Amino acid sequence: MNENVRNPKMLRINSKPLAEAFVEEQIEKIKEQVKDGRVLLGLSGGVDSSVCAALLAKAISDKLVCVHVNHGLLRKNESEEVLGFFKNDLKDNLIYVDASNEFLDALKGVTDPEKKRKIIGELFIKVFKREAQKLEGISFLAQGTIYSDVLESQGVKAHHNVGGLPSELGFELVEPIKFLYKDEVRQVGEALGLPHKMVHRQPFPGPGLSVRCIGAITKDRLEAVRESDAILREEFALAGLDKKVWQYFTVVPPIKSTGIKKGKRTFEWPVIIRAVNSVDAVTATIEKIPYEILEKIRDRILAEVKGVNRVLYDLSNKPGATIEWE
Repeated sequence: MNENVRNPKMLRINSKPLAEAFVEEQIEKIKEQVKDGRVLLGLSGGVDSSVCAALLAKAISDKLVCVHVNHGLLRKNESEEVLGFFKNDLKDNLIYVDASNEFLDALKGVTDPEKKRKIIGELFIKVFKREAQKLEGISFLAQGTIYSDVLESQGVKAHHNVGGLPSELGFELVEPIKFLYKDEVRQVGEALGLPHKMVHRQPFPGPGLSVRCIGAITKDRLEAVRESDAILREEFALAGLDKKVWQYFTVVPPIKSTGIKKGKRTFEWPVIIRAVNSVDAVTATIEKIPYEILEKIRDRILAEVKGVNRVLYDLSNKPGATIEWE
């Protein structure tokens, strides 16, 4: 495979033997690149970073150090789930960093989504460098970049791990799944023996809820995104839609409209529900959710989430729209 461009004639990973062959090939490449060095990986707990971590662990074992950064933009209980899932396998090589205040301060007043991604990407590197200084022999930074990230960074939007990084990292990059589509990443994860729940976990963007709290991020609106997202995920799981829908989340834009609660006028935000199906994240179609389920989700969001008086459903496919709003 060309180092910079995916070969269009290359066979897609669409079978267990091909996935296993890819794993063996990458293990050798990782060993050759890293040699006796140590690798630092940002572990969000998403599919891409988890598969990347498993692949690196298989190749270099305890020379891998994983850092889970809580940037204050994670879903409800996200950090607790990630730490609980990986602590037994990674033990002392799993480091937790609470940098939420640092990230939120850096993002204060920033409305442009590209600037958000740049800030988050650069601050991640700063945090990684800070953690690396506490460790010995760290010379590589691993990333779970996948091919849809590369494609979208070329004229669509920047990704925190594509183009948004400063030119002087101080680390050499290791990106073993850079030329895989999302469905291929999942197959590689299965070939590595990762649990089904982890491999088929709903995608979550590197910049986190910052791209779902549209415009300038405020703590109260960010909390509305987090709480409404938790309700959506809970109700989808109860209805079995978590096994049918590829990605689903809520968005809260910085606009307000008039409403009525308990007989009094309100002026509050809308919550927008997004639910799409996709194989490779390059294209996506909306999911037709039964109306009675949408009504239940609507009622819970309006009753339980502060500052919200409307619930909307996004009907846009990709292309046309992208999967995320920002």
